[in-house]
Amino acid sequence: MEYIVLMSKSLTCHCKKVKLEVELGESLKNLIKCNCSICIRRGAVMAIVKSENIRLIKGKEILKTYQFHTKVAKHFFCSNCGIYTHHYQRRNPKMVGINVACLEGKEEINFKQYKVLDGQNHPLDKK
Repeated sequence: MEYIVLMSKSLTCHCKKVKLEVELGESLKNLIKCNCSICIRRGAVMAIVKSENIRLIKGKEILKTYQFHTKVAKHFFCSNCGIYTHHYQRRNPKMVGINVACLEGKEEINFKQYKVLDGQNHPLDKK
């Protein structure tokens, strides 16, 4: 199944108080799940986009940040409904993982096809 989405899409939390606009490009071709300690618990299927391709439209005042371990990655969630919307990666802070389940109009996304990233053995953790 081919996924080529060249337009912007809205990404919202459950209560819709947080809204982002995302330029997806071909990011839906390479969906991922990570097995690091936070990702394994939230279970989100993610697409990775460049940071310049994501824009916060509303909800800045209720969007909360969670950081742990090295404090490089920034995980964002709605403080009202608790939904994880996106995160800036530790591996490459210029890239953003987006929760594809939060995209408006998900009918073209195949949630069953994704790659698993080995976040438990992250290369930045090796000394």
